[in-house]
Amino acid sequence: MKSTTIILSITLAVLLSFHGIVLLTNENFLQCLSVHSEDTSISEVIYTQDNPLYSSILDFSKQNLLFRVPKYPKPQVIIKPFHVSQIQTVLKCSQKHGLQIRVRSGGHDSEGLSYTSEVPFVMIDLINLSSINVDEEKKTAWVQAGATLGQLYYRIAKKSKILGFPAGVCPTVGVGGHFSGGGYGYVMRKFGLSADQVVDAHLIDVRGRILDRKSMGEDLFWAIRGGGAASFGIIVAWKVNLVTVPSTVTAFRVTRTLENNATKILDKYQYVADKLPVDLVISATFRAVSLSNTKKKGTIMCSFSSLFLGGVDRLLPLMQERFPELGLTKEDCKEMSWIESAIYLSGLQASKPYKLEALLDRNYSKSFFKEKSDYVREPIPVKGFEGMYDLLYEKGGHNIQVVIFPYGGKMSEISESAIPFPHRAGNIYYLLYFAVWEKEEESQNALKLVTKMYNYMTPYASKNPRAAYLNDKDLEIGRNNKGDTHTSIKKASIWGNKYFMNNFNKLVDVKTMVDPDNFFRNEQSIPSRSSSY
Repeated sequence: MKSTTIILSITLAVLLSFHGIVLLTNENFLQCLSVHSEDTSISEVIYTQDNPLYSSILDFSKQNLLFRVPKYPKPQVIIKPFHVSQIQTVLKCSQKHGLQIRVRSGGHDSEGLSYTSEVPFVMIDLINLSSINVDEEKKTAWVQAGATLGQLYYRIAKKSKILGFPAGVCPTVGVGGHFSGGGYGYVMRKFGLSADQVVDAHLIDVRGRILDRKSMGEDLFWAIRGGGAASFGIIVAWKVNLVTVPSTVTAFRVTRTLENNATKILDKYQYVADKLPVDLVISATFRAVSLSNTKKKGTIMCSFSSLFLGGVDRLLPLMQERFPELGLTKEDCKEMSWIESAIYLSGLQASKPYKLEALLDRNYSKSFFKEKSDYVREPIPVKGFEGMYDLLYEKGGHNIQVVIFPYGGKMSEISESAIPFPHRAGNIYYLLYFAVWEKEEESQNALKLVTKMYNYMTPYASKNPRAAYLNDKDLEIGRNNKGDTHTSIKKASIWGNKYFMNNFNKLVDVKTMVDPDNFFRNEQSIPSRSSSY
């Protein structure tokens, strides 16, 4: 009994000591901000844990409800800067007082790394740095890193009816992470990724300097376009080329079940989707659905969603010639403007009139979710799909969606070393296993089942390495040492080779050059040779 009391006393003393260190660190950090800030209003953008607005600010951009669970660590302080100079001050004081930095743009990262950390940290929320300047004549735009895709699409549409941008379908995704990891979208077969269209950037480096493309140099500029910019500094703005789109495009969403030959259609889809004209992208998503008034366990529903850069009169003959199995009709097709297609494909609105302002809502898509990704280089046999169906029929399988985005066109023409994103020629499509659920008590089963699906797909995925997409970040494939500036390049290469393949070593070289002491780090950041073993 006496020994137990002693142990408890020691434990309590350690905890109180640690708590005291944390409080002292916070106090010193806040004092540092006050002393070193040239902006007298910096106190207005600081939110400590005892601030009544702290929780609402932290949760506002947490798109993944999984990380609202109390067990996940919270930032010591949240900073919501209005000026870049305030970020520079935070960087200086974080380094001085041993606090890590996490930077949040849209809050969609699938492992919550922009607002959680295993070590004491400060979160910089870029939501106030979201201005967008569209130059219609030069077909470019400067976009601050706190803006969302929906805001970007909206601002482009307000300037021009024939300009667009290749990026994702979810309007609440922040451009900061989307561009730095790659950026898929429905015009990627013609124009490539979001990162392929980046022509300049403003980055705050570890020394607090604001660098553009010229001053940062081509190696660092190469690294931040698809290599995960959080490893190298803090991106505050991107300059992108806009693309020309026709005034009328055509979109459709066609659903088939097993009773409507969904498997046969899906099988044929694999052989044609990457070979269609580049103006046409057709994605496929399938999941299990229950059937009412029947004793059957359910069925598989497969949705084919598409954007065609042209009118329905051109699309229908093309589909009848190249993909007649889908049975597309004129009634399935909807002609609209490019900006309307962004709303339609996002699921914001199913029918006209489309409200462009819906793209500005940053708070509509929250859910529990987990992502894993693959690349497929050979068509999956029918038995492979049938095995996937069996998993989707398991308890909780209705929470799993499998999404396919086809390659070909520009995606197969750009060199794998042009930017760090390496997944180019040789892939026929990108495969996403997307678990999404509504209740916290479903989390354990959903996480287990999506991992089971990923493991089952091993024979059908790319090999040596089995590749993965950085923007579907997955800590289960590997992670850096917990809270340690010293990392193992060998250990990091386990996940690094999956995300970046032959580009990983060059990313390590760039990291070593610009951040040798590995200040900008997280569970899957690029390691520095100078601080590795």
